[in-house]
Amino acid sequence: MVESTSPLVNSDQTESLEPTQFNLSPLIRVTLLALYGALTVPLPFLPQAVGPHLPPGLLWVGIGLGAIALYGALSERVVVDETGIRVSYAAWVPKFFRPGWLLPWADIKALKPRSTGQGGLVYYFLSHSGQAYLLPMRMAGFGRFVAIVQAKTGIDTTDVRPLSQPWMYLTLLGFTVLLWLVDAWTIGMAIAQPSPLIG
Repeated sequence: MVESTSPLVNSDQTESLEPTQFNLSPLIRVTLLALYGALTVPLPFLPQAVGPHLPPGLLWVGIGLGAIALYGALSERVVVDETGIRVSYAAWVPKFFRPGWLLPWADIKALKPRSTGQGGLVYYFLSHSGQAYLLPMRMAGFGRFVAIVQAKTGIDTTDVRPLSQPWMYLTLLGFTVLLWLVDAWTIGMAIAQPSPLIG
């Protein structure tokens, strides 16, 4: 756990920090949305997934709602200013789904790492009240963000790295494109075959 020391008063960012917004990386957003589509779009065309009790229209509604929920989750934005860090989502995203949070710089006590089940590291801000806030790690401009955190809190963020490197999402995007090609072939075959529900 890295605890806060005295702020770096000589940093330009501590002298005057205009509100700065960091959005989720476009590469991550495109990759996850494309993967969701590749995994779900073929379902209404598959005879084994569609029957008298589960019409294709109902599947399309479910897929659409899932896409909206995913897009809402991917609308995460992080704003830093003189007062602290604020994580929020698009205005149309319900608060019970993605509530967001606000953490003043003065309330940040430490930055604590925690390993994930996949062997990576995530970090949590610990406040003086004992609450933990997950450090956003999939944003564009992550290096600049952690530099601001270090300047405002005095916490050493030298070893803090994004959870996933761009090449990982580029690889996933490549496999997603291949999956879409398989989907196109599968949908084409399903359309060409007569429906078993038709006499």
